[in-house]
Amino acid sequence: MRLWLRGLLLQTLRNSRGFSGPSGQLPPAPVPHKIVATWEAISLGRQPVPEYFNFAHDVLDVWSQMEKAGYRPPNPAFWWVDGMGAEVKWSFEELGRQSRKAANVLGNICGLQPGDRMMLVLPRIPEWWLVSVACMRTGVVMIPGISQMTEKDIKYRLQASKAKTIITSDSLASQVDAISADCPSLQTKLLVSDSTRPGWMDFRELLRKASTKHNCMKTKSRDPLAIYFTSGTSGAPKMVEHSQCSYGLGFVASGRRWVALTESDLFWNTTDTGWVKAAWTFFSAWPNGSCIFVHELPRVDAKVILNTLSQFPITTLCCVPTLFRLLVQEDLTRYQFQSLRHCLTGGEFLNPDVRDKWKSQTGLELHEGYGQSETVLICANPKGTKIKSGSMGKASPPYDVQIVDDEGKVLPPGQEGNVAVRIRPSRPFCLFNCYLDNPEKTATSEKGNFYITGDRAHMDEDGYFWFMGRNDDVIISSSYRIGPVEVESALAEHPAVLESAVVSSPDPIRGEVVKAFIVLSPAYSSCDPEELTRELQEHVKRMTAPYKYPRKVAFVSELPKTVSGKIQRSKLRCQEWEK
Repeated sequence: MRLWLRGLLLQTLRNSRGFSGPSGQLPPAPVPHKIVATWEAISLGRQPVPEYFNFAHDVLDVWSQMEKAGYRPPNPAFWWVDGMGAEVKWSFEELGRQSRKAANVLGNICGLQPGDRMMLVLPRIPEWWLVSVACMRTGVVMIPGISQMTEKDIKYRLQASKAKTIITSDSLASQVDAISADCPSLQTKLLVSDSTRPGWMDFRELLRKASTKHNCMKTKSRDPLAIYFTSGTSGAPKMVEHSQCSYGLGFVASGRRWVALTESDLFWNTTDTGWVKAAWTFFSAWPNGSCIFVHELPRVDAKVILNTLSQFPITTLCCVPTLFRLLVQEDLTRYQFQSLRHCLTGGEFLNPDVRDKWKSQTGLELHEGYGQSETVLICANPKGTKIKSGSMGKASPPYDVQIVDDEGKVLPPGQEGNVAVRIRPSRPFCLFNCYLDNPEKTATSEKGNFYITGDRAHMDEDGYFWFMGRNDDVIISSSYRIGPVEVESALAEHPAVLESAVVSSPDPIRGEVVKAFIVLSPAYSSCDPEELTRELQEHVKRMTAPYKYPRKVAFVSELPKTVSGKIQRSKLRCQEWEK
């Protein structure tokens, strides 16, 4: 793969005009089209996946070499702003230089070896993207996490993953210190901050001193690249392992088709760095030579987002439906989006009314996509295709997506069943490797010839998929995936709670929120309901991530149960949504 790409690159540059002439003019056609076409062919399953692949070397460094040879994309590779006037702009050359320095920090200073694991918990700052690329260069497996994790969350993830290093900012350093003694695998703590902290290494200072020379690790396509933790819907969160090719090549086609990116595009995805969609961004954008735009956004503010879209030449926007619900409540006619041409959404159900309002006020369509941590994008509404409002779109290549019954048999159009991806006779390269250290979970996710997503839908006669619900009771609130078991476990640690059941409940802004049905212990039965509600909400915030607390609480005398004594969340959920 590497020799072939290098040969194609040199041949393409040699055959292009304008690189060595005194005028410095660009060639008449974009140089990288042949290379991008090759990546896309692999992504679509039309060419075999190479034995060796490394996104940093085989994609980013190819763009860097083209820049050195004189070909300059219209925009930088990376453009970051913080809303206070500070900006960072990196070309592919500069991204390569800085990421090689970061790779030397991980390998030479931290002593990380290929296959070692590193937790990466940073807000939307340039170092997150830099360290992600550095992990690829060194063969280190990155484990992204959100900045709202508690001590309990961090401890569980460090112990389960056996991560040797963690990099974070001031907001989580004290929580990490509190549980470090219980995490024997943790050897190095890197801090991204303007100040120092005992027991932590100053990443920015180490980066400043590091060498720019680094030989990229030669990784096989199936070598691990990243681990993401599931939402912990049933029991503890599971580790989803992805390979170098499943993410590194799996998004090239969707970047061209669903995201519709070219070299002239500025792509802004507002997703938090702890979620998979943040990684989807650079694996979609950079193979196509597009610029990743990042606004630090310490908090969600519709007006800030709209002003940013007006101020900067952003061409492509991706937000969760919850955020679009907030945006359409503003007077959009007051803003001029001179560059915006393509809008994307996913992660939760898109209300057709939100889509209609956005389109009527901006003239832009909302293109919905559907995927999971395990699958990358499997259904989408690509640009230029017919959209059926409320549908997730059609299957996205190279996936064969079907609706199957509980035995894995394909169901006819119109019949509700499990959303499934065909994995036999051949498993798609862009599917996750496995649930790490959990062969039972990996095995139960497969039925017949299919991987079962856990979501239910039906497919119409035209091949469009219509989401019906989730088998696993997961709650998606403002794009955060929340497992009810985690919230119920936190509530169980409060003496007032005898038992509880947590389900989703409709909300006009967030789409759905966490609602807890609670049976009180006798000693608390006469407490003031409002005061006790606030106390329980604060308790959950302390025991788990703050966004998981129940925004709605109902005190009940009993919970619906099966004959065997299992709580029937489905009845409570139906009760909420039927209202």
